[in-house]
Amino acid sequence: MDFQEFDQERHFREMWESICIERRVHYSLFTFGESLLPYFLVCGASKAGGIVSVTRGEVRITRPSIITPGNARPEFRNFFENQEDEGIVEFLLTRTAAFSHLTLDNRTGPTRIVSDSVEEAVSKLNRQLDDQEEDQVAVLCSPPDLAGIAVLRYVSERVWESAPGNVQELRERGLLP
Repeated sequence: MDFQEFDQERHFREMWESICIERRVHYSLFTFGESLLPYFLVCGASKAGGIVSVTRGEVRITRPSIITPGNARPEFRNFFENQEDEGIVEFLLTRTAAFSHLTLDNRTGPTRIVSDSVEEAVSKLNRQLDDQEEDQVAVLCSPPDLAGIAVLRYVSERVWESAPGNVQELRERGLLP
């Protein structure tokens, strides 16, 4: 019996659970066209007393203009530095219809190094976003080596939460039975 798939799933679950979405957004993704998901990513230090980084980015999720056969795989751009992580993610996410046919493109700006702790950095970002009355920017936290997985978790949750409404809109337009 081969337990490699089990080990990959366990490894992925451990990575997934080490991510925290500190500030959530609550709007649905567009059924057609492109949706933008802006975020701040706060990465903790790899060792005690190390530096904390803050990166601003956005993910562009593009749905196809033409619905293709069910075997179309999602396309991830600029998410992973490690090929092994990308392989595990594709293996697990291609098994859900919500991700079929999507193109996900992660674009990041420059990373700032801050002397704050992760908690202080998150608190400052939340105050800044509250002051700006910004409700469409998420704040994510992750270990430094899991930045791509953190962004993927945020995007995944937005896709999964939007899927029922998107399917309903397709039915209303007569594109699904």
